[in-house]
Amino acid sequence: MNETASPSERYRQGMATRRAVLGDAHVDRAATAATEFDRPFQELITEAAWGHVWSRPALTMRERSIVTIALLAALGQDDEVAMHVRATANTGASREDICEALLHVAIYAGVPAANHAIKIAKQAFKQMDAEKAA
Repeated sequence: MNETASPSERYRQGMATRRAVLGDAHVDRAATAATEFDRPFQELITEAAWGHVWSRPALTMRERSIVTIALLAALGQDDEVAMHVRATANTGASREDICEALLHVAIYAGVPAANHAIKIAKQAFKQMDAEKAA
């Protein structure tokens, strides 16, 4: 938050949810990398995406994770797909869940989008497995 405004309750909830899903290391890296230019964007996504949407009780973190991966895959957002696949370690979404979501992407957003997202997911899983084995 900027130096004159204190964090809103929504922002605090968003930060807690963001940390629960993405992990402290990721959120700390994003906060450290934030500049005067993109700090307002970081505040916006923390409050709006994480504080308003991800914090709603109607869907579980697992369900939101699956929906998010499918949407990002359909939009071709490679880095975000990889980040949210890694976040499944914290949300409870399984590899089978992600596979099923990407099958839906193939039908509703196109085979190329799903095929590309599957490659990204496989790479993320490989990295996750290597980190676990280390």
